[in-house]
Amino acid sequence: MKTRKLGCSELEVSEIALGCMSLGTEPQQAVSIVHEALDLGINFLDTADLYDDGRNEELVGQAIRHRRGDVILSTKVGNRRIPGKEGWSWDPSKAYIKTAVKDSLRRLQTDYIDLYQLHGGTLEDPIDETIEAFEELQREGLIRYYGISSIRPNVIREYVNRSNIVSVMSQYSILDRRPEESVLPLLKASSISLIARGPLAGGRLTDQGQHKIDKEYLGYSPEALLALLDELKLQTGGRTLAQTALQYPLADPGVAVIIPGASSMQQLRQNAAAAAVAPLSPGEQEIIRSLSMANRYTQHV
Repeated sequence: MKTRKLGCSELEVSEIALGCMSLGTEPQQAVSIVHEALDLGINFLDTADLYDDGRNEELVGQAIRHRRGDVILSTKVGNRRIPGKEGWSWDPSKAYIKTAVKDSLRRLQTDYIDLYQLHGGTLEDPIDETIEAFEELQREGLIRYYGISSIRPNVIREYVNRSNIVSVMSQYSILDRRPEESVLPLLKASSISLIARGPLAGGRLTDQGQHKIDKEYLGYSPEALLALLDELKLQTGGRTLAQTALQYPLADPGVAVIIPGASSMQQLRQNAAAAAVAPLSPGEQEIIRSLSMANRYTQHV
């Protein structure tokens, strides 16, 4: 498994990560998948405090308890439960972040987090206060680096200009090329890496993807999506469609790591196998771009 440096940090992350959100809540299965990922050379694990109300962090912590040195551990903060209020509430305050990190550390059974990410963000947030919280946690040694998970270019721009983030997690795939418009150029100019989530577009960009297509997706009608899948299958160059889809975001030097989810050993192994196939050539990238839409951000620009 090849590794890439995450932004200007000292973190060397595997090109393919394990998105832990799909692990489920059955301990034996979740721990087995994490161990298999590590054995396959995947060292970047991504979770969040809100996944399964913290249970996901607990299972990840259980899995890495004796293998902490093999892991680049990432989790997220910003969503909280308020007693008596239904659902999650957004809270990027310094006070909450500095409390929440301790809960995450406890659940993860570790004394530091490699990458702590703000799980969202708006322009109405107390951004300077939020940044101050991350900076203090970094000085205290509780986190090594911090980043933001967002699909809002206007929010990303503020953090690029005002903070020391090393990464931005955002959705990026053949079907969602919005980061190419403004986000990737901005990040590359600032030596900040993109962490690409959703590279398989919810399973649509796989050989069985037609079964996932029942409604419009980011401007594609179901008919247009099915036609695009047929075209892409003719351009795989001996790869599977999923391998082609996973290699597409990796072809951009601004992307450090992609995060496909895995709820089974089979999915995990298929994802990891994509790291061994040939990268897309410039010509193949251009063909894929000519076949797909160059989506544009229409909100939060």
